Amino acid sequence: MREGLFIKKNIDKWKQYQYERANDPDEMAEQFTELVNDLGYSKTFYPHSKVTMYLNALASRIYLGIYKNKREETSRIWRFWKTELPLTVRKYHRELLYSFLLFTTFTVMAVFSTLHDQTFVREVLGNDYVEMTEENIVKGDPFGIYKDQDKFQMFMTIALNNIKFSFFVFVGGFLLSIGTVWKLFDTGMMLGSFQTFFFMKGLGWQSILVVWIHGTLEIAAIIIGGGAGFIIGNSILFPGTNKRLDSLKRGTKDGLKLMIGLVPVFIVAAFLEGYITRYSTMPRAISISILVSSVTFITWYFVIYPIRLEKKLKPVIIKPVIIK
Repeated sequence: MREGLFIKKNIDKWKQYQYERANDPDEMAEQFTELVNDLGYSKTFYPHSKVTMYLNALASRIYLGIYKNKREETSRIWRFWKTELPLTVRKYHRELLYSFLLFTTFTVMAVFSTLHDQTFVREVLGNDYVEMTEENIVKGDPFGIYKDQDKFQMFMTIALNNIKFSFFVFVGGFLLSIGTVWKLFDTGMMLGSFQTFFFMKGLGWQSILVVWIHGTLEIAAIIIGGGAGFIIGNSILFPGTNKRLDSLKRGTKDGLKLMIGLVPVFIVAAFLEGYITRYSTMPRAISISILVSSVTFITWYFVIYPIRLEKKLKPVIIKPVIIK
């Protein structure tokens, strides 16, 4: 077999072994056995090739992982947030982009509909909510709804609701992503009509400085949850060369990693909504600093850092030897 064909046939498997940690010793041992077989073949036919050195280094790393002393659980948790989750995010940046584009499209549709039909906001948000908000506007406290409940009770209720909602967005992926699309549609409609309603009342920018204190993290997490749902749906619809069940298992595992990563985001968003958003008259500088911090975190951890980490861990490009 030519070296180029040998690499093309196995490169996806090698990258998986390099970037995705095995879940248990048996899986790690199976990977090591596979690599030893590939390394033996490579040493036989391409003894001085870069691919041989690459496989030797990869096999050595897994060998050391099998027999090294067990690290404390804290190191496993740290590795998850520092490496495992960002690499999973990078692997599915395309699905996350689809979720963002769909959600944005639905939000714009809601904005357009509300501008051309003022009854649309009542159909989406409900008469009770709209009337209560209008009463608060007349009272001079348009965001009074965030001040009605006890802080801790509001924090716990919102955190649980956000986590439950994101779970439904994720599970919607098992319905060939149809459920995920519907949840993104529903949320986009609410956001677009809600934001347009306040702009029509002359309170648009004020609402951004108040509501988006918690909304930035909340909406970003919903979009990422939508991406996790698309991972599930794509694993069913497009299994590639894998068996559909194996593809679904892998997609479910990776999707769950994203959902676990979103739990702290939802908790922080609920804390901001329960304890901070209620202070609607806070100085603008504080509101803007919270908004900028939230946007910066989401952009860095879910977009920039995964790309940089992948480049940092990317193996040396192996150029096959052309046999004339």
